Amino acid sequence: MAKNKLKIRRDDVVVVIAGKHKGRTGKVLEVLPQEGRVVVEGVAIVKKHIKAQQDRPGSIIQKEAAIHVSNVALWDAAAGARIKVGFKIEDGTKSRINRKTGAPV
Repeated sequence: MAKNKLKIRRDDVVVVIAGKHKGRTGKVLEVLPQEGRVVVEGVAIVKKHIKAQQDRPGSIIQKEAAIHVSNVALWDAAAGARIKVGFKIEDGTKSRINRKTGAPV
């Protein structure tokens, strides 16, 4: 699969706009561009069974599962709304901007 260009990066604050966790916000922990997915802190929690090893017992841990990038949008805390991201090239540097206001992200 070809590498996808995503407008969301690690440490961005996003809001879930579709699915079971709609309305929740969280920080992006990991971006998986090959799959077109992101891992968001506190969203899509799943239980994972860990098999016992010699040095530790078996257990059940909770971790965040990846959700599709189309189900999240960048969150602007100042405006209290989600934003669309565009790109602007100035002096040979590419930067992300808010498409509505033109302000840098």
